[in-house]
Order: sequence, then C-alpha cells, then structure tokens
Amino acid sequence: MGKLDNIMETIKMIEKEKLDIRTITMGISLLDCCDFNGKRAREKIYDKITKYGENLVKVGEDIEVKYGIPIINKRISVTPISLVAAASNYDNYIGFAKTLDEAAKTLGVNFIGGFSALVQKGYSKADKILIDSIPEALSETERVCSSVNVGDTKSGINMDAVRHMGSIIKETAYLTRDRDSIGCAKLVVFANAVEDNPFMAGAFHGIGEGECVINVGVSGPGVVKAALEKVRGESIDVVCETIKKTAFKITRAGQLVAMEASKMLNVPWGILDLSLAPTPAVGDSVARILEEIGIEGCGGHGTTAALALLNDAVKKGGIMASSHVGGLSGAFIPVSEDEGMINAVKSGALNLEKLEAMTCVCSVGLDMIAIPGDTPETTISAIIADEAAIGVINKKTTAVRLIPVYGKDLGDEAVFGGLLGRAPIMAVNKLSSADFIMRGGRIPAPVHSFKN
Repeated sequence: MGKLDNIMETIKMIEKEKLDIRTITMGISLLDCCDFNGKRAREKIYDKITKYGENLVKVGEDIEVKYGIPIINKRISVTPISLVAAASNYDNYIGFAKTLDEAAKTLGVNFIGGFSALVQKGYSKADKILIDSIPEALSETERVCSSVNVGDTKSGINMDAVRHMGSIIKETAYLTRDRDSIGCAKLVVFANAVEDNPFMAGAFHGIGEGECVINVGVSGPGVVKAALEKVRGESIDVVCETIKKTAFKITRAGQLVAMEASKMLNVPWGILDLSLAPTPAVGDSVARILEEIGIEGCGGHGTTAALALLNDAVKKGGIMASSHVGGLSGAFIPVSEDEGMINAVKSGALNLEKLEAMTCVCSVGLDMIAIPGDTPETTISAIIADEAAIGVINKKTTAVRLIPVYGKDLGDEAVFGGLLGRAPIMAVNKLSSADFIMRGGRIPAPVHSFKN
C-alpha cells in the first residue's frame, strides 16, 4: 500500500469509523511532596502538578490539529495519595482531593487519578484514612478519580478491605444521589492493579514509575467492526487475522501521538495502552464487534469466546506495532459507555452473571454497571470478591465499578452524560452474602503464586 493510500485509509478511519486517541495521560510522581505539615504538602502537590502539566492540554490540541486525529481526553495520574499524605498531620484526606481537583481545573485536564490506596495485603493508617475519605472527596470534587487495590496474585485478597469498600460505595452513592450517584463512576476497586494505566477512573502513577511519563490510550471499536464487515462468512482464522491487522494500524496511530507528545513535552514516553475503549456513540461499540463476529446479540452463547478471540487478536496486532505496550491493553466492556451493551441489557440478552463470565477474558472487569440503590453493601462487597477472585486466580487485572443508583430500581435508567453515558439498572441476585463478607480476614494467595 502506498503512502497516499495509507493517508486516505487513516482519514476514513477517523471520519467514518470513529478512530480516536482516547487519552494522553501524564503520570507525575508526588513522592517528594510528602510533608508533616499537611498544608505545605498540598501546596507542593499543587505546584508540582501545575508545573509539569502546564502544556499538556495545549500539546494535545496541537497534535490534533497537526495530524487530524481526535484526542478525546487529556488526563493526569499521580502517586497514590495514601502514600503521599501518610507523613501529614491530617486525620482525613479530603483536602488532598480538593487540591488535586484545583490543579486539574487550572490545567484544564478532564480527569486526575490517584486518590488511591493499595491494600491487597493489609492497611496502613494512611490507607484507612484515605478510604474513609473517598465518599466525601468524590462528592465534593469534579475531576478526581479514586481506586483501591484489594488483591493480587502474590498476596491473595484482603477481605477486610473488600467488606470496607461495599460500605464506601454505598456512602458515595448516597452523597451524590442528586446526580444519579455519579460519584461511584469515579471509583474503581481493583485486583492486580497496574502502575501505568492511562484510563480513568483507575489510573495512578506507580512507585516503580519515573518522575514523569506520558502514557497514551488508543481506541477504535468502530474501525475493527468496519474491517470485520468486509469478511462476513469467512472462517474464524480470517476474523483473527483481520482484527490483528486492524489493531496494528490503530496502534501505529497511537504510537505516533505518543512519540510526538513525548517530544513536545520533553517527557519520557511510558507505554501505549491499546485497549478498545467504546463510547455511547452509535458505531463505537465493543458489543457490536461481538455481534459482527456472529453472535445474534451480545450476551448470547458464544459471547465469551468471541470476546476472548477479540482480546487476544488486539494484543497480538498491537504488540507488533509498538515496542512499549502496557497498561491494560485489550477490550473494555463498560455497560453505560457502550450503546451495544446498553441495548443488550435492555433486551434481556445480557445480565450481571454473563458479564462476570466475560470479565475472565476481557481487559478489566465489571465496569460502569448501574444496580438498584437498595442493594445491600455486603452484596456489593461479594461482587467485588468474586471479581477479585477471577483476577487473582488468573493472574490478570480485574476491577469493579458498580453504581448503586440511589432511589432507582429495575426499569429505571441512570444518566451520567459525556463519555460516561447512561445505564439501565441491572438486576442483582437477591441471596444474601452477608455471613461470608462479615467473616473478614484474607483469602490466601493461590498456590501458583509461589514461583520464586
């Protein structure tokens, strides 16, 4: 294919197939902002974020103009605040969340992630303070995102933290009840969280990362679906090859943006996350890809196998196109952010149990799922435990972003707006898990974790 053909193909992918760069995320270390004086620590945090990120939005906009590739979000991730605030004399960290929010507004970035704690094996005093601060922090800020890692393959699952997070999610839902409990859309509970994830709400800048890096997340479900439309009736082998070739092209566009942003900002390029991230727009859906592969409706038998095929082919195509692939890299299945998923839930083809099965082979987990507001907190904790178990046993990242929408039940819909979309309220199993969750303690690491 000649250079002109390549240019024309890229233009088509952007204009007709909704190719975009979902995010440029700048990761910033805040470890040097620790201070016993909490006020001084917050001043250091604000100054460092606004210094390092002062040109992020402008550079993103300049790249959009130069190459004609839409860059939907410009974001920042920071060192987990439980680590940074631990030295301070504060007994809650809501002020730290407000500082992050102020910095994000000053810079004009869409979101800032890192109001986070890593408690897969146990709590520090600072972890407990941060987690208890989450509901109020998310209700009083606009752009701050929070995450808590409750398990990993080496440590097992911290069931005390799992129990705690059920309560935190319910409280966050209540405090943002006037906005369909949107605070929960900015809160993720992880197992095997990664340190270089550019996607919200789970992004944080890991302690193994450098001082400042640029991570880029691509998208492109519409491009993959359009490619598959041309091979209808062909064998699964052809489907796999088509997805791989398409993922290669999408990743090349992402690498171009990543390298350009790194150069313009004079910040090292970290990773390219080649996840297929849907939007509520028609034609930009992972569910529609699965249907194009041959499932009558997302949720039907064969959906999990089709998703596994998709996820694997995306990874294989992407890693050939970039030398620094990381983050989550696969296919996201957030219900509220995918019009095909929304329709599947409304038609009854897709339920919570099928989504859980799909998370065994997708990029993350149960994502942007609205449930009845009266769902018991122990049931929410049990859903988190199930998802964490899938991640820990299978050595993969899993996550839960559940939204118990205050005052709403089956048949209702929650509306969040923008990329967060809208979500029909999904049914939850009514059987109690309270006795299991109230035991507390720690589920041991699986035997295959012992590989030293």
